[in-house]
Amino acid sequence: MTTETVHPRAAAAERGAPPPDRPAPTRRHPRRSGPGAPRAWASKTAVNTVLIMLTLYTLMPIGWLLIAATKNRRDLFATSGFAFGEFHLLSNIHDVFTHNDGIYGRWLLNTVLYAVVGSALSSLISVAAGYAFDKYAFAGKEKLFGVVLAGVLVPGAVLTLPTYLLASEAGLTNTYWALLIPSLVNPFGVYLARVFSEGYVPHEVIEAARVDGAGEVRTFRTIALPMLAPGFTTLFLFSFTASWNNFYGALVMLNDKDLYPVSLGLHMWNISTTESPEMYSLAITGSLVAVVPLVIAFLCLQRFWRSGMTTGAVK
Repeated sequence: MTTETVHPRAAAAERGAPPPDRPAPTRRHPRRSGPGAPRAWASKTAVNTVLIMLTLYTLMPIGWLLIAATKNRRDLFATSGFAFGEFHLLSNIHDVFTHNDGIYGRWLLNTVLYAVVGSALSSLISVAAGYAFDKYAFAGKEKLFGVVLAGVLVPGAVLTLPTYLLASEAGLTNTYWALLIPSLVNPFGVYLARVFSEGYVPHEVIEAARVDGAGEVRTFRTIALPMLAPGFTTLFLFSFTASWNNFYGALVMLNDKDLYPVSLGLHMWNISTTESPEMYSLAITGSLVAVVPLVIAFLCLQRFWRSGMTTGAVK
């Protein structure tokens, strides 16, 4: 018995049914070629080249600092900047922390106090103020917020002399408070915290907490503040970097070497190199050690920082 194969369209015609639809052929996109392809390739190459050059330009000072910190005083002047000499990094670090009865360690502790404590308090105040501007309605709110934004436009160096005069009248110069108190005021942090509050803390959550009987302080502490953790971390990193590198404010406010932050102490070491050339190795190695806490802070907190910087990007 022979079985004949019948085409589906013919079988459908015999039954009086409409023929089945033929699937549309898949359209293949031809590989891009022509005058536009070399132009796109050239543009991509140019962008990558510029990015590589900018990366090298950014990393070059750190690379020189790392190489120079491994040299002794003779190799520091006898070899080129990016050539290695005898490895003396550990001995250089030992000299840094033992010079002048370990004054460098004191400077590091002072800097940690100014940067960590001051930045934490400044970030907390900024987050609380930004939360209040976002979630509360009160008379003159927008005008007061405009005054805060005006403070963003004023450079910090302009405020150094008035701050010094106020600290002098209050008897706070040449004390820890002379640097801690001014660091608590951060107009840009208040503005950024309001943006974070709008993006991270829904009004419905706050209203639900109020309905459940939670007070305003408890609502902020237990509900809003955990939600604002990425924003708090972002503000802390900004403030931490600014406080760690604060030089001009410390130069104006402090006279006692025991109160110096590490930036001002390294500046004093660098000035003394004209009379004592052996201070070059101390200043270079001390600068390398001072960079390490900043790198560690960014590596440990980069996850919160990235999420904080993208707030409001997606609604």
